[in-house]
Amino acid sequence: MSEQFSLDARGVFCPEPVMMLHQQFRKMSIGDELDVVASDPSTQRDIPKFCAFLNHELISQQEIDGEYLYRLRKLS
Repeated sequence: MSEQFSLDARGVFCPEPVMMLHQQFRKMSIGDELDVVASDPSTQRDIPKFCAFLNHELISQQEIDGEYLYRLRKLS
């Protein structure tokens, strides 16, 4: 059974959000999902690249009131 995790990366800037993301994914199992909230606009580029490079699924990506919200699934 998959679990749901969350990561608050508001207030930190590149490359820190992706480093935090990588650290969180190490703790997760295949199939688990992660909700990420970030304030750094560079995450719009970095998080999709992270998913593509490490073969994880980017389920959703949106911006609401200057915050960037992502839902990811660990696939490998």
